[in-house]
Amino acid sequence: MKVVDNMAVNSRIKHLGLPAVRGEEAYVARIAELPLSLEEFRAISGMADYIGVTPEFKKVIQFFKVPEKETPAGFEIQLEVSSDRVLRANLKRNISYDKNGKKRPTNLLFSADSANPYEVAPVAGMLSNLTCNPGIIYDLFINNPKANVGNKFKNRDEVMTEIGRILGPGCDISVELNDPFGKSDAQILEEAAKFKEMLSEYRVVIKVPHTGPVNKDNVKELLNGDKKLSRRYDDVSTADAFRGHNLALMLHENGYRVNFTLMFEPAQTALALQAKPYFINSFIRHRYMQSQAIRQFLELYKATGDKKFLEDLRAYMVEKDYFAAGEEKIDLFTVMAKARTIIDQRNLEQKEGSDGLDGIRHNLRLLRQTNLEDTRLIICSMEGDYNYYDIDRLLASDEYGDMAGRVVLTAEPNYLARFSSANQVVSYQRRFMNAANGEK
Repeated sequence: MKVVDNMAVNSRIKHLGLPAVRGEEAYVARIAELPLSLEEFRAISGMADYIGVTPEFKKVIQFFKVPEKETPAGFEIQLEVSSDRVLRANLKRNISYDKNGKKRPTNLLFSADSANPYEVAPVAGMLSNLTCNPGIIYDLFINNPKANVGNKFKNRDEVMTEIGRILGPGCDISVELNDPFGKSDAQILEEAAKFKEMLSEYRVVIKVPHTGPVNKDNVKELLNGDKKLSRRYDDVSTADAFRGHNLALMLHENGYRVNFTLMFEPAQTALALQAKPYFINSFIRHRYMQSQAIRQFLELYKATGDKKFLEDLRAYMVEKDYFAAGEEKIDLFTVMAKARTIIDQRNLEQKEGSDGLDGIRHNLRLLRQTNLEDTRLIICSMEGDYNYYDIDRLLASDEYGDMAGRVVLTAEPNYLARFSSANQVVSYQRRFMNAANGEK
């Protein structure tokens, strides 16, 4: 029995001894080396007479022009025995998998927040995802002569096509709607279809933003004059606030995966999950920085009693859209009360939120409770010396060890690159290179 067990544990698909369905021999050869556990081997043995693949398996292989005897990265190989006693292999989209049905090195996945092909290329082998938005595409790359060398790339489509080529089949690519406000559902679907044609149905993820108080009538305020909105962020109509949610649901019903973005507060998450997104987000940097600034203004006022600090706080909160256009002279006590509420809501004075990561903790706990098994959390908008270190420690902790497979960490490639090095890398390379050069 031990011999059988050992054989089974080390078995592969080919050891089942099943003949391939006629005409599918080349496809079956791609999964011949797929390992089978003891339980899988026992379950399949005696249940099938042949082995083949599904139409979807063939479609994926043909689309990506996968080399012989391989399956592409970004797909999980799933097996099932059909009623006609054929063991069939299917390819299901799952970015946790590398090529040939092997899991990626870690459950935690990495993503590039970039639309710069030159920056993406050196890190492509480490990525399972890419995120971008109009600001990243146009401001940081296309219209930036230092990045878009020689003005080689003229438009968004050219950029995304090149990034798709660089990343290959294993990476999802999240692309954002240019205008989520003024377009009809039909126009939104037309835009999504162009992205799908460009990147394929397997890789494309449509980014849908939370819309808050912004709508098709007032969005022009963000484009003209002082570019301030006349309504506060929490002064919303039901229709406006849930515009993004309904777009996400509509796209989901039409077969698209959705990255539901612009998620800054933990309170946004439970409602966001009702829209059945493929990705939710925790934006870190600006929320934490603003919390610290607000607290500092309050502390300076408390220490000095000088109204100037409340006036500075008011100006800061107007600038950062806590208050709307026309509220530049709002009562200072109202400002102070709002500021204190924000500090309390963000747990800034508690261990839970003192590092600015309370949103991540909250979102991982909610994900643990969801019925959306494919939904992942993107941790994004990082900056400085501490964000990455703090997040790294949080994800390695006992509380969240079981959730690592639901997390994608995204940042600019150069930000990730910083944390691949250390001072002693230089010290030891000095020693090694001098030794290799023959110096004593």
